[in-house]
Amino acid sequence: MFNQIRRSSHILTGLLIVSVVLYAPQAAARDRAQALERKVQELESMLRAVQSELQQVKAESRADAERVIQAKDTAIHARDTAIQAKDQAVAATESVGLVADRVERKNRMLFFRGGFTHAMERRDGSSIRSDVAPVGAQDQADKDGWYVGAGFDWSLTRDAWGMLPGAQVFAELMFEYKNFSDRVLGNALANNPTILAGGAFNPRTVTVSQFTLTAAPKIKFMEGSKIRPWLIPMGLAMHVVSPTTESITYLVPGVMFGAGIDYNIWKDFFVGIDGRYQLTAGKSDGVKVDGMTVGGYMGIGF
Repeated sequence: MFNQIRRSSHILTGLLIVSVVLYAPQAAARDRAQALERKVQELESMLRAVQSELQQVKAESRADAERVIQAKDTAIHARDTAIQAKDQAVAATESVGLVADRVERKNRMLFFRGGFTHAMERRDGSSIRSDVAPVGAQDQADKDGWYVGAGFDWSLTRDAWGMLPGAQVFAELMFEYKNFSDRVLGNALANNPTILAGGAFNPRTVTVSQFTLTAAPKIKFMEGSKIRPWLIPMGLAMHVVSPTTESITYLVPGVMFGAGIDYNIWKDFFVGIDGRYQLTAGKSDGVKVDGMTVGGYMGIGF
């Protein structure tokens, strides 16, 4: 009996040892699985935290990008505004400069002229040479002479009313005195006393002259330059002759053409040269006053 009990105890002890040996790896494996599961859970938690932080960073980056874009748009708008302000300032400055230039250069000019004149035909007047009373010296004046005159230019437009930039149109009013001779021996009417009344041959000298008043448009080119050529396409001219014609006519209308060059020597002081041609419709009572002038002038802007 005792031996049976001892054998049973040995069997139980062996079974217990075998159970322990068989169970111990399983328990260790289960413990390792539990530890691994905990590690996985910890890694998942860390991953979720990283994802959350990443999403937060993305949101902040998107907000920063939007702020950068807004700042860029604001900078571009500010730049455009600055450019527009600059352009407006430049335009205003140029406008002020143009006004200042107008004030400095002025748009009007008073000028004084003088030079050489030439008549197309010799003068034939009542006190010089007469076909009605062909008695006396019957002298005639030369075709060449001298002239003096004055006038002024008044600006009408700086660009020919938008048709020709740089071409300034002026209204010119001008007068001149021409002298062809002051020692012309006259006919019987210029004798002292007249030969027609039986007087001795004693002719007086007669001054042959002409006064001309003109009004014309004058186109000056190269606005803003110191050298400015100009042109008169056509203007109205009124001539007063002395002595009068045999029919006592002294007023002869006509047209005038001209061209010249201005040069701004200093501030509002100018010098220039010009040539003009006077044309009338044939003779007036036997007198033809067509002619030309060539000379210089000095002008003052005002």
